Amino acid sequence: MSDSRFDLPDLEVTAAEEAGVILLGLDPDRLLAGLGFAGLADDPGLVAQIVDRARHGGFTTGHAELVDGGARRWRLLRPAVAAVPAKAASGGLRREWRDTAARVAVAVPDAGPAARAYLAACWIRREEIDRLTDREDLRDVVPQIPAG
Repeated sequence: MSDSRFDLPDLEVTAAEEAGVILLGLDPDRLLAGLGFAGLADDPGLVAQIVDRARHGGFTTGHAELVDGGARRWRLLRPAVAAVPAKAASGGLRREWRDTAARVAVAVPDAGPAARAYLAACWIRREEIDRLTDREDLRDVVPQIPAG
């Protein structure tokens, strides 16, 4: 039996799918911050960098404000995604990403690539995102990370 811990990703997988798998590993507040920022700079890589800079105090808009903006956007867009019929669950993370990304593209056709990516990640992790956005004050869930 071979050791599969160091298997490389499938070469047929798109860069967007690999980026999606990475996004799924982020904390829920970072996903919301990315969704909040995606309307301003709709490139998934750039959004991830800006969210990190904001989290560490290196961006004029703070992490908490980005999370709050993402929460507002989530509340606005979630019903549109929920209204699109879902495919049967496949069990594979990359397939789930592809199916969800397609669902988001139908639900929010005018969204750019970063908005679609962060919205898809939020949808896949919607139970956590819903719990977070149901709170009145999101500032107590946003980690305080010192600048520097």
